[in-house]
Amino acid sequence: MNRRSARAPRLLTVLALVAALVAGAAPWAPAADGRPTVTLSASQAGTGGSITVKGAGWGPKALLMLLVCGQATPARGVVGGTNSCANADGLAVTTDSAGTFRKRLPVAEPPAACPCVVHVATATGPKAQADAAFQVAGHPVKPLPKESGTGRLSMVADTRLDGSSGVLTWFGAPPSRSFVFTVGNVGTTPVKDPVFQVGTSHGVFAPQWEEQQWRGTVEPGRKARIELPVELTAGAHGSYLVSLKYGGKVLAEQPWGVGRPWGVTLFWLLLCVVVPAAVFRIGMAVVDRIRPRDRYGAQGRHRGRRLARLGARVPGLRPPRQDPPPAGRPLGPAPDTSPNTLPWFAPDTGPSAPEAGQLSAPSDNSTTTKGNP
Repeated sequence: MNRRSARAPRLLTVLALVAALVAGAAPWAPAADGRPTVTLSASQAGTGGSITVKGAGWGPKALLMLLVCGQATPARGVVGGTNSCANADGLAVTTDSAGTFRKRLPVAEPPAACPCVVHVATATGPKAQADAAFQVAGHPVKPLPKESGTGRLSMVADTRLDGSSGVLTWFGAPPSRSFVFTVGNVGTTPVKDPVFQVGTSHGVFAPQWEEQQWRGTVEPGRKARIELPVELTAGAHGSYLVSLKYGGKVLAEQPWGVGRPWGVTLFWLLLCVVVPAAVFRIGMAVVDRIRPRDRYGAQGRHRGRRLARLGARVPGLRPPRQDPPPAGRPLGPAPDTSPNTLPWFAPDTGPSAPEAGQLSAPSDNSTTTKGNP
């Protein structure tokens, strides 16, 4: 009996340790409703410190973003959106094959006052998010803004992007679409001129939110079809995601594939061909103008070209044919071969003609021909 009584405290100790391990592992299990969960190693820490963030129930190999956000509670979420979060000090983490993660997160003061949370959201793939209450030591605390009225809008129909890209978009103009969706008022009071937030994100970057107000009133129990313009920056291309937020909650998301502006590429290719050709033509024109010209060849060729162009305009007119100078002949004016001088005498060295009345008699030694007296 003494041995059994001695073993009883040991058995209780082992059971207590097992219960503690099970209790410690419980936060890693997903919630009963299938939503992802987030737990923190401490509920309060000061700026410059760090806390350990654990999560479970996320998709396998999912990329998550961890942020410290102000003006947020786990029940209402981040009221001011990601603008209320310390985005510069956020971290990214990838879950394992079981959908769990563990990450050390530095504590930073968010731009908005507390109450604060550690906000975890997926960066790629299916959208999911979870919040855990957290207090930044020394950070100011302000109450959350009250919810206006009892009118609530909810998405009741699928969203779509209407419109198409024009010719200017092919040359780099900003792509634009109309975000069309239908909402219903599930509250008890009318919702007048609601303000929506439309955000566009590219890749793993956070959405850039822009507030847009819809002019109109949605009565309780009624629906309204709303169109909001969406525009990207000039030259944008690739895969984008358009998100719609109202009252701090994301109502809908729509993917948008933007084609590459090939017109800009074609323009630069043509520019690389036209500019060198123009420079070459200008250079050849300058060289042709400043080079020395010969009297016979250059002028004759230009004259022949002008006559050829003139003959092409006037039917029946043909320019005279000009034979090229013979080989070895020097270029320049042709020598004078008139009958006044013999070709083998120079003009000043030829025999002079006898003057009139000075005919000389034949010499005595000269021979005479028959028939002469």
